[in-house]
Amino acid sequence: MRRLSLAIALCFPLAASAQLSPDTEKAIDALVAQQLAASGEPSVSVAVAVDGKLAYAKAFGNAQLNPKLPATAQMRYKIGSVSKQFVAAAVLLLAEDGKLSLDDKVAKFFPQLTRARDITVGQLLAHTAGYPDYYALDYATAAMHKPVTADALMNKYGRKPLGFAPGARWDYSNTDYVIAGRIIEKVSGQPLEQFIGTRILAKAGMTTAIDTGTSAWQTDDPLGYTRVATGPLRVAIPEGPGWTFAAGQLAMSASDLVRWDLALINNTILTSSSRDKLVKETVVPSGQETHYGLGIGVDVADDGSARWSHMGGVSGFIANNVIYPKHKLAIAVLTNTMDFRLGSGLQGALEQMLLPAQPPAPEAAADTKATPPAPPAPPALSKEAARDCDHAKAMFVQLQAGKPERKIMTADLAAYFGGQVLADLQASLANKGEVKAIDQLQEEEKAGMVMRMYRIQAAGGVMNVITMFTKDGKLAQYSLYGKPGQ
Repeated sequence: MRRLSLAIALCFPLAASAQLSPDTEKAIDALVAQQLAASGEPSVSVAVAVDGKLAYAKAFGNAQLNPKLPATAQMRYKIGSVSKQFVAAAVLLLAEDGKLSLDDKVAKFFPQLTRARDITVGQLLAHTAGYPDYYALDYATAAMHKPVTADALMNKYGRKPLGFAPGARWDYSNTDYVIAGRIIEKVSGQPLEQFIGTRILAKAGMTTAIDTGTSAWQTDDPLGYTRVATGPLRVAIPEGPGWTFAAGQLAMSASDLVRWDLALINNTILTSSSRDKLVKETVVPSGQETHYGLGIGVDVADDGSARWSHMGGVSGFIANNVIYPKHKLAIAVLTNTMDFRLGSGLQGALEQMLLPAQPPAPEAAADTKATPPAPPAPPALSKEAARDCDHAKAMFVQLQAGKPERKIMTADLAAYFGGQVLADLQASLANKGEVKAIDQLQEEEKAGMVMRMYRIQAAGGVMNVITMFTKDGKLAQYSLYGKPGQ
């Protein structure tokens, strides 16, 4: 396994040790350094607030690999869909101004969109509108490398048939936020980046934050990286201008993201009433838990207190952000890689380290006579699931040979599986040997498709694959994950 040299930079040398004990700071340093090295990814920037104050801000690794440019805590990283809570907050600010309401119908602003008279602004922010997601896959298609306008996106995807009746269910949709962003512009009379910049970013003291759709990425900013399966890191091609409008457009340092978290905790941007709307869990008729408010995930910690969080990803970058308002704790983990495992793993480990310890749950009295129940057998796969499982296994074998069967793919995936991507896939899988078993781990409807996650046991090791299948059984995504260097 290849190990990266760890370049460490401290952004706030005085504040970083003011709120954390030296032992805790050293423990965070060691944790981040170890997990970054084990991941093989290029860099990570971490910021932590404790007791309502910024207490830690460091970056590890290299923002650019060739030539190497050490990451610093002052550098901005793209935060992807974490941007959505800023858009939702902007709508709530306009509501505070009396310029719109969450109950306003979309038809008030854009009557040409599908069922605009039945869909509310609040449903856009809660992902219950039903508009199909234009960016549902984990890779940017060839079309997404070309410029697009927000109106073109809105009118293409916002005029398609809905995936479900407005308000009937929850399904994450970037299209909803493009429409919300255009509503902000129409109501405020300002470009989206200007309204968010003056009403939110400036007031929160977020000096590094930019809108990547209108501000150029600089030569000393971090490069985004990706790898195919267990192949080498390669520079990721960013989305073309316009593709992340209102859905994932912001970039900032980890410490600036924590400044936003503190603004939410302290209600320095929104009123208490507006913040309550932002973090109130969305309710759908089925009663199923959505764990989502308006642009932000909401759930409950082990001690019963609120936990607010969101992950974001754009080409080459993943962001993880979590807030515990009761404990005045916030953690931001930003990476310049498309592999979600590094950021998610670090966030979880930091939560465990920094949250107050909870007493262990009382154990039930042991019954020495009882026989432990056998684990439940996995449910039998449906006809469609069995078909898709066969396709997932067959695709693995075909990629080992460098000859994927393109007739079972969508046109977008067929185009993506070419050139360097296909070469890296074949090189990653060539030594894995015969497939011994494949198990479906997860199944979920998403954006009119079915996401299925599998564990593939091959002679040369285990790999996970996240797939997206269209309703007619074609592969729209096939993303493999294993241990880099193996």
